[in-house]
Amino acid sequence: MTAFKAWVVEKGEGGQSLAFEDFDEAGLMDGDVTVRVTHSGLNYKDGLAMTGRMPVVRRFPMIPGIDFCGVVETSDDPAWKPGDTVVLTGWGVGETHLGGFAERARVKGDWLVPLPDGLSPAQAMAIGTAGYTAMLSVIALEKHGLTPQSGPAVVTGASGGVGSVAVSLLKRGGWHVIAATGRDGEADYLNGLGAAEILDRAELSGDPKPLAKERWAAGIDAVGSKTLANLLAMAKAGGAIAACGNAGGMDLPSSVAPFILRGVSLIGINSVTTPQKPRREAWARLAEELDLDALAAMTRTISLKDVGGLGETILAGQTRGRTVVEIG
Repeated sequence: MTAFKAWVVEKGEGGQSLAFEDFDEAGLMDGDVTVRVTHSGLNYKDGLAMTGRMPVVRRFPMIPGIDFCGVVETSDDPAWKPGDTVVLTGWGVGETHLGGFAERARVKGDWLVPLPDGLSPAQAMAIGTAGYTAMLSVIALEKHGLTPQSGPAVVTGASGGVGSVAVSLLKRGGWHVIAATGRDGEADYLNGLGAAEILDRAELSGDPKPLAKERWAAGIDAVGSKTLANLLAMAKAGGAIAACGNAGGMDLPSSVAPFILRGVSLIGINSVTTPQKPRREAWARLAEELDLDALAAMTRTISLKDVGGLGETILAGQTRGRTVVEIG
């Protein structure tokens, strides 16, 4: 067995710690596919894992990194062979199973999907968990029967990872996109991705009314709490909000009014344990529909050794778009 570089979270009497160190391959967890990781991505949940701000890490030691792309080195799963390029998002990787901020990973073959045609490994991780979640949200709104003719679509946390991809996807799909952000100076960035209007998130962060003026037919929300409650209160009759994150809190101070008086729907998006068929559908659509120039505009690249200092940064909302971790 050999050692490889990894970020490792440990927990001792003094609390949680994070270090960049050599990790013995013998310490990898059970799985039938070993992958040489070439790229990963920085996600909000990674920030939580690295800082310990919420107890998302359920075993120690833990290698954070909830997604990765890489090349199969060995496989006992007949679906994969050495040399295949694969993508992983979710399945508790980086939380309960050693994750992607490392040069090696061992996982279950059922968790993997092939790198979609038309995407490079770096582009796949520029999309990453955040972009994949945005695509699942768009698909859910479509399956609800909503179209651009139904009315505008609002995206919260619009300058973040999920939000940036969601704005671009919705624009490409013909929607009038309202981008909600609390960050000054992001208008040009969001307009460049396809936002038709910029909404100050302060308009969504106050105490929600049971119902408010109808403003949008669809929404993608990564914030939760009062923001989500206000989105519901302002949704048009028959509209729907896809909830895919909780950066603002786990609570939902809403009422039944939007649901029983306007027929509004709240659609939960679970990107972690999505079955293979819808998972592959989402990745295929991302490869076909996402504007790769827009993806490049929202992406920056860092090296693996630079990941450790970004946990607090992403939790503070100080990162824009997507961050790709180049590993090897």
